[in-house]
Amino acid sequence: MSRIDDPAQLQAFAHRLVELRQAHRDLDTAIHGLQDARADELAIQRLKKRKLQLKDRIALLERALVPDEPA
Repeated sequence: MSRIDDPAQLQAFAHRLVELRQAHRDLDTAIHGLQDARADELAIQRLKKRKLQLKDRIALLERALVPDEPA
C-alpha cells in the first residue's frame, strides 16, 4: 500500500484504523473472558486468529498513514 496524499482518504483511513483498534481490544476482552470461563478451545483459537488478522490490517494502515522518509 502506498502513501496516501488525499486528505479525505487520509481521514477515512484514520477512522478505519480507530475502528480496527477498537475491534482488536474487544476481541482481546472476549478472549480473556472465554479463557477465564474455560470455554471451547476452538472458539478461543478462532478469536485469536481473527485478532491476528486485525493486527495485520492495523499495521498495514499504519504504514500507509506514515509519510515516506527521504533516503
